Amino acid sequence: MVHQLDTVRPGLALVFAGLLFGIGLGVLFGVNEDAVKEYIAEGIAAHPEVHDSKSQDKIWRYAQRAHFHATGIAAFSLGLVLLITHSTLLPAYRRLTAVLVGLGSLYPLAWFSMFLLAPSIGRGPAHEHIVTETFTYIGVGGLVTGIAILFANLFIGSFGTRM
Repeated sequence: MVHQLDTVRPGLALVFAGLLFGIGLGVLFGVNEDAVKEYIAEGIAAHPEVHDSKSQDKIWRYAQRAHFHATGIAAFSLGLVLLITHSTLLPAYRRLTAVLVGLGSLYPLAWFSMFLLAPSIGRGPAHEHIVTETFTYIGVGGLVTGIAILFANLFIGSFGTRM
C-alpha cells in the first residue's frame, strides 16, 4: 500500500493541508469566535462607506464557508486520491490527477481571502479581487480537471493500462 501511495503523495499532501486548514478554522471559531467577529466589526467601522447593514453577517459567512468548503472538499478529495491509487492510470497520470484533485484545496482559500479583504475594501471588490479569483480558478479548475481524468480512466479506459 505504501508503494501505491508514492505516486499520489504530492496530491495527498495538498488534500491534507486543506483538511488541516479547515480543522484549524473550526478550532479558531471554537476557541475565539469573538475575535473573528471583532475583526469584521473593526473593519466595517473603519470603512463604513463600502458596507451596508448586511456586511457583518455576510463577511462572517465567508469565514464559515472557508471552513465548510475546506473540510468538505478535503474529505471527498481524500476518497478520490485513494481511488486514484487503485485506478489503471499510468503512474505519471496518477501523480498529475492526484495533484489536480489536491489543488481543489485552494478553493476554500478564495472564501478566506474574501473574509480577510472584505472588511477593508467591501464585499464586491473582495469577491472580484485577483487573489480570490486566482484561488477560485486554480482550485475549481484543478479539481474538475482531475475528476475528469479519473472519470475518463474509470469509465472509458483513457490514460491508463488495461487490467
